[in-house]
Amino acid sequence: MTEHVWSYQPTAGHLAGTDLTGYKVEATDGSIGKVDKHSDEVGDAYLVVDTGVWIFGKEVLLPASTVMSIDPEDRKVLVDLTKEQIKNAPEFHRDKHLGDAGYRDELGTYYSNPYGNRPV
Repeated sequence: MTEHVWSYQPTAGHLAGTDLTGYKVEATDGSIGKVDKHSDEVGDAYLVVDTGVWIFGKEVLLPASTVMSIDPEDRKVLVDLTKEQIKNAPEFHRDKHLGDAGYRDELGTYYSNPYGNRPV
């Protein structure tokens, strides 16, 4: 049910093999940080974003479906989320959650349900 949340939207402009590390990440209401790690794996694509001082140096995991567009010239990724939606997502700890199927399901449910768990 949440498998599509882990794939890029066809309109995002993502090209497989493109290194997004270091790209700025913009929510609908402002900057949230830079891509620290990403995956292009089919059905398991995501961005790990270093939020810097925005939420006290934490990282967030964003499923690929949240990406609206990628601008290679400006090295910018635009996501279809507000800062508040990202801040309210289940907390991410790279060492604990990156390979955790339960966390992936929880996060997938959060980001795939705009009128349920995900704040509007």
